[in-house]
Amino acid sequence: MKKLLNIAILGATGAVGQEFIRLLEERNIPFNSLLLLASAKSAGKEIKVKGKPYVVEEAKPESFEGIDIALFAGGKISEILAPEAVKRGAVVIDNSSTFRMDPDVPLVIPEINAADIKKHKGIIANPNCSTIIMLMALKPIYDLSRIKRIVVSTYQAVSGAGKDGIDELFGEAEAQITGGKYVPQILPSAGLPKHYQIAYNLIPQIDVFLENDYTKEEMKMVHETHKIFHDKEIEITPTAVRVPVVRSHAESIYLETEEDLTKEAVQEAIKKFHGVELVDDIHNQIYPMPLDTSDKTNVAVGRIRKDLYHKKGINLWVCGDQIRKGAALNALQIAEYMIEHDMI
Repeated sequence: MKKLLNIAILGATGAVGQEFIRLLEERNIPFNSLLLLASAKSAGKEIKVKGKPYVVEEAKPESFEGIDIALFAGGKISEILAPEAVKRGAVVIDNSSTFRMDPDVPLVIPEINAADIKKHKGIIANPNCSTIIMLMALKPIYDLSRIKRIVVSTYQAVSGAGKDGIDELFGEAEAQITGGKYVPQILPSAGLPKHYQIAYNLIPQIDVFLENDYTKEEMKMVHETHKIFHDKEIEITPTAVRVPVVRSHAESIYLETEEDLTKEAVQEAIKKFHGVELVDDIHNQIYPMPLDTSDKTNVAVGRIRKDLYHKKGINLWVCGDQIRKGAALNALQIAEYMIEHDMI
């Protein structure tokens, strides 16, 4: 009989932390104790989990004494508290970008590279949301034939910027309707000197620009794909765009494979792959959309078609809930895998 674990959630009051709690309830994950942690500002709030009230505590190094699994919702605090949690015997599953490219830290999507989990030294990294959604769609194709090249454009919901991003979209939309004024303060990124309206607009920047003219968000997709697929030879060209959608990212993906694959073979592989749903019936106007994939577990794939000019080129349209599979659910699946395989 597997032991009941002591679980901590860091960032329990934020969007990803709240999703952790929802999923703990939905998936009926058993635990011995649950500790909800956040900043000093949020400490003292009461949150019900499975009908029982829990008081949020301020996160400190000593908070992790006796904790088996620590689910980190993300943020700069990971750099400070993750090593402290590991020192105290916890396994940290971290949703921030802090450890993703550390060679000693596994970067895991359980449906793709669960075997990497056993290499952990206390910390397991959750990939970026746009990477997870893309690779869930591409792995069944990669299993048919190695992918040589990817050109991807993302259409990322404002919830990727947190609750403040959602509030900004709603505030701007209301101002447009009522004739009021709303001054953007968050998008494309709160730390930047200039901000742009997202309502009725698209912003072709997520995070800061790097020296190669790509954004940090775009380069995450490149480096993380190479690490997760264990294939640094894949050529990847990403463009990340923020769109006025509340929740669930979409991606337009063009890929080139080594073998010439039929559309039907790709559809069949996607049908059979756990965690992915084929939504591809253009004759009845059925294809993935953010509204339909919000609050859903699976990544939806549709608009599958062969390229017009390249016989080994395939085009896809993909949607997935970035707070669920793109963040909280993926981390919980890592925890579930470890529990199932007696790794804790």
